[in-house]
Amino acid sequence: MTQSVVVQVGQCGNQIGCCFWDLALREHAAVNQKGIYDEAISSFFRNVDTRVVGDGGSISKGKICSLKARAVLIDMEEGVVNEILQGPLRDVFDSKQLITDISGSGNNWAVGHKVFGSLYQEQILEKLRKSAEHCDCLQCFFIIHSMGGGTGSGLGTFLLKVLEDEFPEVYRFVASIYPSGEDDVITSPYNSILAMKELNEHADCVLPIDNQSLFDIISKIDLMVNSGKLGTTVKPKSLVTSRAGAFKKRQEKPFDAMNNIVANLLLNLTSSARFEGSLNMDLNEITMNLVPFPQLHYLVSSLTPLYTLADVHIPPRRLKPSLHFVSWNQEGWKTSLCSVPPVGHYHSLLALANNTCVKPTFMDLRERFTRLYKKKAHLHHYLQIEGMEESCFSEAVSSLSALIQEYNQLDAMKSMPVEDVPRLSVAV
Repeated sequence: MTQSVVVQVGQCGNQIGCCFWDLALREHAAVNQKGIYDEAISSFFRNVDTRVVGDGGSISKGKICSLKARAVLIDMEEGVVNEILQGPLRDVFDSKQLITDISGSGNNWAVGHKVFGSLYQEQILEKLRKSAEHCDCLQCFFIIHSMGGGTGSGLGTFLLKVLEDEFPEVYRFVASIYPSGEDDVITSPYNSILAMKELNEHADCVLPIDNQSLFDIISKIDLMVNSGKLGTTVKPKSLVTSRAGAFKKRQEKPFDAMNNIVANLLLNLTSSARFEGSLNMDLNEITMNLVPFPQLHYLVSSLTPLYTLADVHIPPRRLKPSLHFVSWNQEGWKTSLCSVPPVGHYHSLLALANNTCVKPTFMDLRERFTRLYKKKAHLHHYLQIEGMEESCFSEAVSSLSALIQEYNQLDAMKSMPVEDVPRLSVAV
């Protein structure tokens, strides 16, 4: 069985990470009721004997003693990490796997990437190596961060290059939260464009998650739940957006519902690798089947159901692809079936698609960047950082434009006829 390490960077990354670990514990507790440390739970957790002085003795078999998350928590402000360490999940995290500062990155990619990257590179490497040493077969690093702030975008993408250099054989999956057009961080277009260049070059798979879409989903669910219409009664504890059923209650934060959707997405992504099923799929099969070209590694995700109606039971249906595929890959379809559904549901479906639907998000991002950059607004905050030049911005937007052009070329192939290429015949 393989293991994965979660690296949560910045305020947003750590808030989503907190939801992820809470859900992961609940999911394994529902399946593993005898409290045995098995291969499934070892994917994300270590079993530690806390009586051993120092680093703690790892226990590979037998009863669960004390679970420690395979996680590294990084933030250049202390607030969110301190809140996690004072909350109900405080014992799940290893205090030696945390990196914090007090000044923050000031919503500036250059500060996170250039300043704190250089300052904390050795500490970050040490934490990553320690996490890797605790794994029997490390397969993947999951990075959770936002694109709009300073630490998440800057230090989060600096981390990608570090991982590529230090662990070139280990997959780098990134959950990136993209800011909405009405984001309250005025420099978010700069931060996002600069971060995009690093994602293009150093990530294996990126799951772009639009913040506005998350907000719209929550609004629609709230409207449906509170409508009082016949047939809209929601089954208790079934809301993917809710913390109902958490081990220990805490006051819900405004963004908890949105963060829970992202946390569920990551759990669904890894469920087939952790639990048994009639059609298992490992993480390496995702990159193999869904990434035809190195830079086209942005996977659009869809998750259903986000809630379960109390009076409806949906029978299983056979999935049949009815999508328009590129002419040279008409059978680009991969299915996985896991026997363990998410907590509170009878069934769940996660769809990952590598398609051109992500292009408008990138075009909108480039447009917002151009409006700001034309005026050279707030540019001096970046250029005063050592190592930052205006060429960094021009190279970043050129990288994004090249990516958009690749999607344009694929879009142009929609109208091309599908050639009926004869299969190879074997001479007898």
